[in-house]
Amino acid sequence: MQETNTKKFQDTSFAQSPDVKTEIEALPFRMAPHNIQAEQELLGAILINNEAADRVSSFLTQEHFFDPLHARIFDTALRLIQTGKQATPVTLKTYFDNEDPIGELTVPQYLGRLAANATSIINVLDYGKTIYDLQVRRSLITIGEEMVNTAYESEVDQPPEEQISQTEQQLYSLAEQGKYGAGFCSFKDAITDAIEMANNAYLRDGGLSGVSTGLNELDKKMGGLQKSDLIILAGRPSMGKTALATNIAFNIANAHHTEPQTDGTDKTTDGAVVAFFSLEMSAEQLATRIISEQAEIPSEKIRRGMIDETDFRKLVETSQKLSDTPLFIDPTGGISIAQLAARARKLKRQKNLGVIIVDYLQLLSGSKRTGEGRVQEVSEITTGLKALAKELNVPVIALSQLSRQVENRDDKRPQLSDLRESGSIEQDADVVMFVYREEYYVSRRQPSESDVEATVKWQDEMEQVQGRAEVIVGKQRHGPTGTVPLAFNGNFTRFSDLAEEDRMPYRYE
Repeated sequence: MQETNTKKFQDTSFAQSPDVKTEIEALPFRMAPHNIQAEQELLGAILINNEAADRVSSFLTQEHFFDPLHARIFDTALRLIQTGKQATPVTLKTYFDNEDPIGELTVPQYLGRLAANATSIINVLDYGKTIYDLQVRRSLITIGEEMVNTAYESEVDQPPEEQISQTEQQLYSLAEQGKYGAGFCSFKDAITDAIEMANNAYLRDGGLSGVSTGLNELDKKMGGLQKSDLIILAGRPSMGKTALATNIAFNIANAHHTEPQTDGTDKTTDGAVVAFFSLEMSAEQLATRIISEQAEIPSEKIRRGMIDETDFRKLVETSQKLSDTPLFIDPTGGISIAQLAARARKLKRQKNLGVIIVDYLQLLSGSKRTGEGRVQEVSEITTGLKALAKELNVPVIALSQLSRQVENRDDKRPQLSDLRESGSIEQDADVVMFVYREEYYVSRRQPSESDVEATVKWQDEMEQVQGRAEVIVGKQRHGPTGTVPLAFNGNFTRFSDLAEEDRMPYRYE
């Protein structure tokens, strides 16, 4: 009986009529991938039990249907259900009375046939995924056709690189949509994940639940960099934001270690693969900083070529040791948040990306919708970075500038209110850290050499602050705030832990 119904069901579909089949067979081109029967089964299941719509509405839209009528039926049914009404052939009838007939059937009659021939709602999720996947394949075909046509008919002033960039962006956008959605997570699964995190922290040296920054005191304060966190690292110019971010990036990448699993995959046991989006500095400049730090040769000497044979040999040896470090630098300036997200997703798929660093937030651009100001654009950027951190389940460190009002205070230690466009940044961030070096300000208060008493006093003050830095944790959702003292070597742009004898008590705000 079921086979008879199925055959009858297929025969009444306008896509399966003999005339249409004959025309399709006569066409000299291939049809785009589609499955009319899956669309019919899905719609029929929804019409006999509206709960079926809940299983697919999180990832399926009318754009995923191949047949335009099916798309309109699905969209109308969903809108009725969302308003608290029943979607049945009777309630949908008024919306399709004026539609052209399907062969011998009117559309209202077709709706009744869809419901009558639907078998069950058990497989509705599989039908939805089939429809979704076929639409993705059709989109790939469209992108490929556009790429070929553009390559044939490209303008003289349109370089191939521009077409490559556009095609990549289309593919990234398609990949971004290529997920069915996780939906709800049971509390049991959440507890299991929490226990696993605690176990990893227990087994790991130092008892960290997150990725180690390579700076022990900072790790103790934060427990390492936590997955899915948006971490803002802010400071005034010359405080060392980029230097600290570069140090952390290298420490994490250099500590990267994996272990093979029974299923053939590799599990990261320490460190992580790092993506460094450098919107301000070139990849060469960042690499020079890292080599300078590791070889302990001032970066200024490297840039100016003021090195001898011993130094050069040391640079070569250091660069050879660092060449396999999984640190990937994207020096593209003026990148948008959408492009950054797309490139991060690609690296996640290819290299199992573990940490993202953005230098710096104010150089990113949003969608620049007409009528919106910079504050709204920054809000879009911070929201996008936080969403990316959650989606890829990795910590995202975004550097940020501070407003000039810091300079007008006697105590120039930054506060949350000093963040530029601070509302959205402070709201979206899980952690806000400030880099502060008192040495920078004291060095600029050097008195005249003729004033001996003031000079001696200034020298004493310089001795107390020289080579010291502070990382002020101004906000932390999951831990304490306070100040972490660090050592800073300006010659090598290196932050490190203070020696035991140099450590001072924590400063709590």
